[in-house]
Amino acid sequence: MSLLRSSLLVGLGTVASRVLGFARDILFAQVLGAGPVADAFLAAFRLPNLVRRVVAEGGLNPALVPALGRLEPGEAARVAGDVTIVFALLLLGLVALVEIAAGPVALLLAPGLSGQEGAAELAALYTRLAFPTVLGVTLASVGAAFLNMRRRYGAATLAPLAVNGGLILALLALERLSLPPEREAAFLAAASSAAGLIQLAAIAAALARGDRPVRFRRPVPSPALKGLLLAGLPALLASGAMQLFVLAGTQIASFWPSGVSWLYYAERVVQLPLGLMAALAGSVLLPELASRHREGGTEALREAQDRALGLALLLALPAAAALAVLAGPIAAVLFRRGAFDAADAQGTALVLMGLSAGLPFATAGKVLSQTLFARGALRGTLLAALAGLAATAAAGAVLGRLLGMGGIALGISLGCLAHALALVLLLRRAGLWRPGPGLRARALRIVPATATMALGLAAALALAPEPGPVGLAALCGGGLALYAAAAWLAGAVGREDLALAVKKP
Repeated sequence: MSLLRSSLLVGLGTVASRVLGFARDILFAQVLGAGPVADAFLAAFRLPNLVRRVVAEGGLNPALVPALGRLEPGEAARVAGDVTIVFALLLLGLVALVEIAAGPVALLLAPGLSGQEGAAELAALYTRLAFPTVLGVTLASVGAAFLNMRRRYGAATLAPLAVNGGLILALLALERLSLPPEREAAFLAAASSAAGLIQLAAIAAALARGDRPVRFRRPVPSPALKGLLLAGLPALLASGAMQLFVLAGTQIASFWPSGVSWLYYAERVVQLPLGLMAALAGSVLLPELASRHREGGTEALREAQDRALGLALLLALPAAAALAVLAGPIAAVLFRRGAFDAADAQGTALVLMGLSAGLPFATAGKVLSQTLFARGALRGTLLAALAGLAATAAAGAVLGRLLGMGGIALGISLGCLAHALALVLLLRRAGLWRPGPGLRARALRIVPATATMALGLAAALALAPEPGPVGLAALCGGGLALYAAAAWLAGAVGREDLALAVKKP
């Protein structure tokens, strides 16, 4: 399968999942709004949703793909089965622990809820109902990593749709029941856990097919199994750097009325372009980089990294500019309805503008970390993630006091910048950071194309300051067309990109 076909399959599946996620969050806003119940539900939903996003974007791939790729096929199938069983036992213990300690866990996620009457108790209830989804989606990710290693992207890409699709069906069912908001949120939390089990079932069915199905047995201790288990947690933490930064921001935002909700909805918008690049990096780019590292091609590794970073900037810079310019209309059109009022839309737009500043750095961090993952440098990537987390906590606390919710969002963006810079330092020490002239030239050409698009969007928005759904769609389509034309004229994209995309890895 060519790199283009693999990328298109993963990309289309990711876009479909994000579109369903948008539909889900629009219904969340309509049903729950941005009050105390919504804050409690979204705070409880943050931890399982964090795990779901990280593993769905290939969070375990950095530990599994390089290690399993070094084994012969039969042994890889046996070790994959052993890893799945051990992970299942560990996850069952974790779920049981969270069910018992749901109250402290909820306050750890959003300590500010303790000052809102009844909100902490609701968050604990929703945590108990929603957290079991971690069991399904994590085990599904282990199976998906094995499928990706075999270049079988279909089931691994489409199975996560079950989570968002199941929640949308649950939200549509709620419209007919007319329940109190507290019970509606509880129903949704339970539905998310059921959807995670559906995702696991889909992956299990795919693993059962093929000439080398994964073999389940009583786990046999081996160096490969021990190495994978030790690498699993660092890989998840390093892959979920952006999610950890948002989690830190959520803790700070919980002290602001409706802050948890505003941050959740704004971050969901940013996740559309970021999630696409993350899924491509973890599922398609990482196996290619791991293969090149095994073959000993340092120069080829740098070339692949430059090419991927150029593609990331080509997508992330215009996306960040468009989100910043159109933050107000996006928040109003997507979420302002039902219990979500104009003040909530304005607050969400302010947070969206702050988060958009960090989108290019977050996207670059996703790409740069894949090179270190391919070399097995999990400790370094984990330290880089912790550096970004510390920067987020410090900047968010200071800027939050000065600028409110917009300052917290800027703090998360600064955390993304610190993370990307730490990765660059690690790559330089390993002799893998030497951007070629092609990457530098492309970056210089992307900037004027992005500026042209941003100016065009700002001018159009000045003529129609409050566009409806059709107007917003026209602005997005027009901005995309303007950027594509400007990028082509500036030489930021050309015929050689298609030739590289269809070249077999």
